[in-house]
Amino acid sequence: MNPTTSQVPPVSLVENLGRGPLTKHEMAACVARDIPHGSYVNLGIGQPTLVADHLPEGAGVVLHTENGMLNMGPAPQEGEVDPDLTNAGKTPVTELPGAAYFHHADSFAMMRGGHLDICVLGAYQVSAAGDLANWHTGAPGAIPAVGGAMDLAIGAKRVFVMMTLFTKDGTPKLVPECTYPLTGLGCVDRVYTDLATFQVGADGAMVLETFGITYDELARRVEIPLALPQAI
Repeated sequence: MNPTTSQVPPVSLVENLGRGPLTKHEMAACVARDIPHGSYVNLGIGQPTLVADHLPEGAGVVLHTENGMLNMGPAPQEGEVDPDLTNAGKTPVTELPGAAYFHHADSFAMMRGGHLDICVLGAYQVSAAGDLANWHTGAPGAIPAVGGAMDLAIGAKRVFVMMTLFTKDGTPKLVPECTYPLTGLGCVDRVYTDLATFQVGADGAMVLETFGITYDELARRVEIPLALPQAI
């Protein structure tokens, strides 16, 4: 079975009113839960790297890092750090049996050639249509940091985003249209946040699960229509 087509359609909205907002590790666990067995997955710099720590043993997921490694493992325990083993964000990682190393150019060929089933990225903004802005806020003096995000956003078969739903001043990061410079158009499939999980795309945004907030309150706080899953 192709890991990218093994999703089970949502039955109904799940409101977890006794749980949330989620921590970074809880968000990462939600992402890990939804990665199908046998997937080849790239974890972006920052919060997405935490997903590696929540993949269960035997998950059959092969993690790719763009600096040239396949079958990356979780973060090392204290005292077990190998300075020669790092991910693209220069964070220490471990290797799993069968790990392979290769040239940076070969790594980008994997990303651009459609060989990754899923990538997990951070974001400044995601639009209801699945547009992604994650490399620059456009603010004067801000340092752009595109890295391989554009290659991953367009090259991976599915794109998951992991981010907080609101900025520190309460502005939604899930928006009608991105106002920051774009990384990719219509590339995002799922958005995992501290307050809710969304499916996005050409049909708009659908809320799949909430954490510590009701659907009605969520709908009042964001600036886009939120569809509900259809019962099957």
